[in-house]
Amino acid sequence: MSAIVIRPYCDSDWPAIARIHDAARLDELRGSAGVDAFRTLAQTADAEGLFDGCVWVAEIDASVAGFVALGEDEITWLYVDPHRYRRGVGRALLRHALSAAGPRVEVTVLDGNPAALALYESEGFTVTQTRTGRLAGNEAFPATGHVMHHEATGSAPA
Repeated sequence: MSAIVIRPYCDSDWPAIARIHDAARLDELRGSAGVDAFRTLAQTADAEGLFDGCVWVAEIDASVAGFVALGEDEITWLYVDPHRYRRGVGRALLRHALSAAGPRVEVTVLDGNPAALALYESEGFTVTQTRTGRLAGNEAFPATGHVMHHEATGSAPA
C-alpha cells in the first residue's frame, strides 16, 4: 500500500472531506442514533466548530482519504473514506492529532460504533463516562456517547 501522508487542511480539500464525512457518518449513525439523524458536513461544520482548531487530512497517492480535527485537546472529528477503512488511515490521523495535543485528550464515541471504540482503546484511550442526551448536530435525536480520555505517557491524571 502507498504511504499515508498527513498534512494541514486547505480550502481545496472541502469537496473531499465533505464526501468522506457524508459517507462515513451514515456508517456511524447506522449503529447508534439511526440514519434519519444524518446531516451533511455542509449542514453541520460551522455550527459544530469543525474549523475552530486544527484540521489535518490524510492523503494516499495524492487523494484525500480522511480527516481529523483537534480543538482544545479534544478530537472533535475523525472520519475515513469508507473505501479506505481498515488500512491504517484512522490510526495515522489519530496518532498525528495526539502528537499535536496536550497531555490529556478527550473524544466522544457514539455507542454502537465498535470500530471507533476499538481504535481509540488500541491507542490507549479509556472510557471515563457514558452520557445519554441529544445528538450533537441534530438535537431532535437521542444518542448515547462514550467519553474517552488519553493520558500521555508520564502525565498525571487530571
